[in-house]
Amino acid sequence: MRVLLIANTLPPQDVSGVGEQVLQLAAGLRSAGHEVEVLGRGPGGARGPKALFPLAVMPAALRALRRFRPHVVQVHESDGAFVALAVKVAAPRRDPPPLLAALFQVSYVEERRAVRPLRTRGGGGDGPGQILGRPGWVERRFRYFKAPLQIALGRLTAARADLVFAPSAATAEEIRRDYRVGRVGRAARVERVAVLPNATGGLAAVAEGEGGGRRDGCLLFVGRLRIRKGVEVLLAALHRLAPEHPDLRLLVAGDGEHRRALERKTAELGLQSAVTFLGRTSGARVQELLAEARALVVPSIYEGMPLVVLEAMAAGVPVVASAVSGIPEVVEDGITGWLVPPEDPAALAAALATVLAAPEEAARRGAAGRRRAAERYRPEQVAAIWEEEIRRWRS
Repeated sequence: MRVLLIANTLPPQDVSGVGEQVLQLAAGLRSAGHEVEVLGRGPGGARGPKALFPLAVMPAALRALRRFRPHVVQVHESDGAFVALAVKVAAPRRDPPPLLAALFQVSYVEERRAVRPLRTRGGGGDGPGQILGRPGWVERRFRYFKAPLQIALGRLTAARADLVFAPSAATAEEIRRDYRVGRVGRAARVERVAVLPNATGGLAAVAEGEGGGRRDGCLLFVGRLRIRKGVEVLLAALHRLAPEHPDLRLLVAGDGEHRRALERKTAELGLQSAVTFLGRTSGARVQELLAEARALVVPSIYEGMPLVVLEAMAAGVPVVASAVSGIPEVVEDGITGWLVPPEDPAALAAALATVLAAPEEAARRGAAGRRRAAERYRPEQVAAIWEEEIRRWRS
């Protein structure tokens, strides 16, 4: 089968979970014997800035359709809207025409809603409703101007696609609801949205059978610095832990529009010696950080299925995460990590205190996560799910 994957953000040019998943899926499909081409920005692909990708990719996409004659074209997020419109018309006439699939890592409707102040939940002294952080002007601009366009393009993509993929059951339900994707054919019995988990190739530094040992390094956060990632919640949790753990350290790997606000919050809480902002971090550097991390912390208020969670599990690193979106479908509380309510610094601090006080238990959960990642989330396993869904649709 010939498969054309089209994506706006691809490593190493961009640090992107979407782009990484495109490459992971491509690797899995190639290992299964399929011909795969990946089309993005740069030589042979779209020209110009990321914001213009939906239009800029059209000439390259049309050339690829004529030359490569793919059996399946897969677009990603809202960036494939205009390709989705053109693919059936522009593709060479043949029977059957190319199947059009679309992968959505998030619902932009939900991401738009997540641009809001962070407020404490639960008790423990912070006081329910206390504001921990507010979105900056760049994020407010996204909420009121960019997000509506992304939602419109996403709905267009979903409407034109034969089959829609989402990385978790939670995200799949959001796509059905927010993008108005229903069932089609055979008296509306065929579901157009399927779950395609994210994949990780694991870490070369962690050999098979290793990982999950005792770790005495720093806590680690990895991700784009934006309000929905909930880093202020993590800082508030560290503020609680600092008196009893003066040597505790947090590394923040990533950059983004919310970084200055987080640096100010760090200073306000007196955590400058405990928190280090590393800025934009390559995938290879993230792997090095995971190899030494005591735990990965994911305090988000909204996610799709964070790739870094799977990378941490593959490295045997225990995960402490908010129980939101698709995260509980991967991180099992008490088995492969810790799950806490979002926006609850007291609950997050309690989970991190357990990580620090019980390294053997943290190692056990890290090892269980590594086994689960190997059993379910390798590229070849995800490619097999993709193949089955494509076959099911065509049948």
